[in-house]
Amino acid sequence: MPRSAARRRWSLTRYFGVVSVVAMSALGVALVWVTSNVMQQQSVRDGTQSAASVMAYAVAPLPAGAFTEGLLTPEQRDAVEGATSGFGSRIVELRLWSTTGVLMYSSTDARVGFPDTERLSRVMESGSSDARVLDDVSRLEGTSTVGATIREVLDVYVPVRAADALDVAGTPVADLAPADPDGEPSAGEVIGAAEVMLDHTPAVDALAEARRTVTLVVAGGLVALWLLLFRTVHTTSKRLQSSALENARLALLDSLTGLPNRRLLADRMRKDVDAALATGGRVGLVLLDIDRFKDINDSLGHDHGDELLEQVAERLRGALRDEDVVARLGGDEFAVLLPDVRSVANAERLARRVRQLFVPPFQLGEMSLHVETSVGVACIPDHAHDASSLMRTADVAMYTAKHHRTGVAVYDADEDHSSPARLVLLGDLHTAIEQAPELSQLVMHYQPKIALDTGRTVGYEALMRWIHPERGVLMPNVFIPLAEQSGVIHELTRFALRSTITQLARWRTAGLPLPVAVNLSAHDVTTTAVVDVLESLLAEHDVPAELVEVEITETALVADRSRIVPVLERLDELGVKVAIDDFGIGNTSISQLRDLPVDELKIDRLFVSDLRDGGREGSEVVVQAMVDLAHSFGLRVVAEGVEDEATAAVLRRLGVDRAQGFHWSAAVPASEIAPPGPPAAPRTGARTGRVTTNG
Repeated sequence: MPRSAARRRWSLTRYFGVVSVVAMSALGVALVWVTSNVMQQQSVRDGTQSAASVMAYAVAPLPAGAFTEGLLTPEQRDAVEGATSGFGSRIVELRLWSTTGVLMYSSTDARVGFPDTERLSRVMESGSSDARVLDDVSRLEGTSTVGATIREVLDVYVPVRAADALDVAGTPVADLAPADPDGEPSAGEVIGAAEVMLDHTPAVDALAEARRTVTLVVAGGLVALWLLLFRTVHTTSKRLQSSALENARLALLDSLTGLPNRRLLADRMRKDVDAALATGGRVGLVLLDIDRFKDINDSLGHDHGDELLEQVAERLRGALRDEDVVARLGGDEFAVLLPDVRSVANAERLARRVRQLFVPPFQLGEMSLHVETSVGVACIPDHAHDASSLMRTADVAMYTAKHHRTGVAVYDADEDHSSPARLVLLGDLHTAIEQAPELSQLVMHYQPKIALDTGRTVGYEALMRWIHPERGVLMPNVFIPLAEQSGVIHELTRFALRSTITQLARWRTAGLPLPVAVNLSAHDVTTTAVVDVLESLLAEHDVPAELVEVEITETALVADRSRIVPVLERLDELGVKVAIDDFGIGNTSISQLRDLPVDELKIDRLFVSDLRDGGREGSEVVVQAMVDLAHSFGLRVVAEGVEDEATAAVLRRLGVDRAQGFHWSAAVPASEIAPPGPPAAPRTGARTGRVTTNG
């Protein structure tokens, strides 16, 4: 384990405790050591001064010449002994040395001895004392056994000057003249040395006692200081930890609702996704936001908006499983992480249950408020491959639900305008558009329109198919929205018009002059450019305008009426008939329908499918109303998505003029279109389920 990682786990208090103990121990040792050294040096200095006093008493009775001769008389020895007797047992030994290193006197009556020549020379040259602490070994008195005591002594070499001795007449040399020509020493001249050994034991004992005292004082003071600092640091550390925990909590929780925030959700989601990918499990994510929440905030105020968010959080928290994670991502957007979901269908069911939580009104003060929500669902590994893409696909699903007003939507790649698959498909579409006509992957198929009263084919609807080299046949609902979003829809429209009019010219030459309807996108009918293209193609191929019809969805007609109506009028002037496609799912008013220059109304397949198998209650009434309305304005009525004879019979009874669907034929290539003949017979084995052929 790295040392740095171990250090990071230490708390501030523990780190301070260890470091401060080491630091204060070192400081205490240093203080005691320095103080001890200072006291020891002071004791040596005191001993040196005492040795100087002993020297002064010892040499006072002696003439200066005695140090030159290196000999003392018995009387002089006695005088020295008497002069130093007052120092008692403190003097361990006293020795007088001449300048030549001859032992002149020893308090132990030794006659021969050798000085420490190095120290003696240094003292003679410098004129300063030289002191050292030595161990003195003495034999025990009164015992027959071999034994000795060891004590510390201060051995001091003290320089003896002429001023410290007497002359032969007893006059102090200091009172004499500085020097004379006969070679007598001057008063300040060093004439010898006194080696004074003092018992240093009392000083050592006093020093040890002082050291113990200092150690106790320093240790006590440092301990008291450490305790004070430790308590301060410990209190501060607790405060910092508490503050850090609170900051961490606030960093991971939403301050308004108390729910996990985006950061905590992302962290938990990464862990759950990694576990699911490793074990083959499935993780679901439900995103939801409140519809028109901005209006609620603006009209009721932010206080009520915040109260609404708190109530939403409470409902979500109380209605889900314990293992599910409810988070607020910001604003009015919430998320529910499903760490273990069996299927996408289960995730969708839970999403619908979440949406049901918004059915009861929210009580904001004295006001009951009903709100709607849009919910998006995405799962790993079905719709994403990691946590980031799971969040993105759930977001796409949520906005799909909001855009289509379905309430709940599961992620669909076709609705994802920025998915990698759609980007690849868009590149392939560009390639298909740029290909030469004879090599183009884009082809037109044609589905017959049947007159319900005669059963004859009276026209066709041109429907584009994309023969993708890898994905096979792609229907318009796969690539047309992509073309509209990317801006290549106009190229597809020109391709459809060119291919259809070219085919019309061939059929007209072959004796098949039936009209063909082409679908126009809402993006095509906002300018008259499409009319110019159509007019040019009709003239180029010599095709009458009455053989061409265009279909425009009802939602496109009402989206930008001021720009679309002039285009419809130009088409009407050209002689091209216009049909309203997918009628019934838009918001066209009766006055708009009356004033629009259109010729045909196509009932959306949703209403046609409601007539099948006994029909949904009231479905016939709805269709009958549409037929009566259209006929009252002189419009022809066409039903699309007819898949069985029973539905065709109902439509015939309701007065619908024409119909198309799998009951008669799917959209087929031009080469499979048969020449005019007897009434069209239903397809053998026609499907009974709803089939989408043109999106």
